[in-house]
Amino acid sequence: MSVVGIGTDIVDIRRIAKMSEHAQQRLAKRILTSKEYQHYLTLKQPERFLAKRWAGKEAAAKALGTGIANGVSFQHFDIVSLVSGQPTLELSLQALMLAENLGATTWHISLSDEVKYATAFVVLSK
Repeated sequence: MSVVGIGTDIVDIRRIAKMSEHAQQRLAKRILTSKEYQHYLTLKQPERFLAKRWAGKEAAAKALGTGIANGVSFQHFDIVSLVSGQPTLELSLQALMLAENLGATTWHISLSDEVKYATAFVVLSK
């Protein structure tokens, strides 16, 4: 395995929790895919879920070397949890094309949260 990209990010959960419900909904719709958004609507602590997804997608974009720019959007990353709870990362459109251009064949994501913060780490490898 050769690493072709790494990215990390941290989000202050309190920043999201302090937002009005309307502002949280707008942010969620901007960051989450439709599948993620449907799950988000069912949660008791949606701000934690949103913070982890935000950090995860920022970390993934950084691993590509672009950040959320140059045609890469939050919608190009889908973070899906396996039955075990392990998060997996699915790339599409511009994000997938950039990963393939880097020679990446595998992407790994780790998400974590504590009282105040959510963090993410992404590794692209070939």
